Amino acid sequence: MLTKRIVPCLDIKNGRCVKGIQFENIRDAGDPVQLAAWYAEQGADELVFLDITATNEERKTFAALVRDIARHIDIPFTVGGGIGAVADVELLLQAGADKVSVNSSAIRHPQLVEELANRFGSQCVTVAIDTKYTELTGWKVYSRAGTVETEHATIDWAKRVTELGAGEILLTSMNNDGTKAGFALDITGEVARAVSVPVIASGGAGTMQHFADVFHQASADAALAASLFHFRELEIPVLKGFLKEQGVDIRI
Repeated sequence: MLTKRIVPCLDIKNGRCVKGIQFENIRDAGDPVQLAAWYAEQGADELVFLDITATNEERKTFAALVRDIARHIDIPFTVGGGIGAVADVELLLQAGADKVSVNSSAIRHPQLVEELANRFGSQCVTVAIDTKYTELTGWKVYSRAGTVETEHATIDWAKRVTELGAGEILLTSMNNDGTKAGFALDITGEVARAVSVPVIASGGAGTMQHFADVFHQASADAALAASLFHFRELEIPVLKGFLKEQGVDIRI
C-alpha cells in the first residue's frame, strides 16, 4: 500500500499565492517561491500550483515562475491552469514541473487527457475535478474555476478521465472549499471506490482529525489544503505525527 500524502496547494494569481472561500473572496497569502521552499522543509510530500487566472498569453510568464520554484524545492510538484495543448505541458515539464493538472480543457476536449497520457505517461497527468452538490442535480462537475455547471455527474466523469489515461484525480468539493468544516467524505469515498488511480481530496480541511477521517473513512490517497498551511494554523510535522498515531501510513 502506498503511503498517504499531505499536499499543500498554492493558487497563483499575478505571481502571488492567494486563497479564497468557496472559490470567492480572494486574499493574498504570500510569495509562492518562499512558501514552496518552506513547505519542502516542513515535510510536505508534494505541492500543487494552480494558475487560477491563466490565459495562453500568460503561460510563458508562469513557466518562469515554475522554473524558479523548481530551483528551490526537492519534492514533486504539479502545475495546472490554462493548459490546453501538448505544447503547454512540454513547456511546464521542461521548466521543472513533475506533473500537470487539467480541468476545464479536459471538459471541453476529453481527448486531451488521452493525448497527454500517450505523450508523457499517465503518471504525469492529473485531472482536477471541481464538484458541487445541490439537491436538484446531486454532485455535478463544474468548469471555469467553478463558475459553470456541466452536464457531467462527478462519478461518471472521474471514471471517464481515468479510462482516457488520467493517472490521478484531484477532487475538490466546492461546497466544502475554505470552510474548514471537513472534507466531503461522501463524494470522495465514492470516487476513490470508482476509480483505480490515486485520489487527492481537496476542500474543507480545518483540523487534524479531518485529515484522519478522509484517509480512514473515504480512502483518499492524499489530502490537500491551502489556507490552513499558508497561515500556519497547522504545522505539517505536527499533523503527520498525529496521523501516524491514528494508524495512517504516512512518511515522517
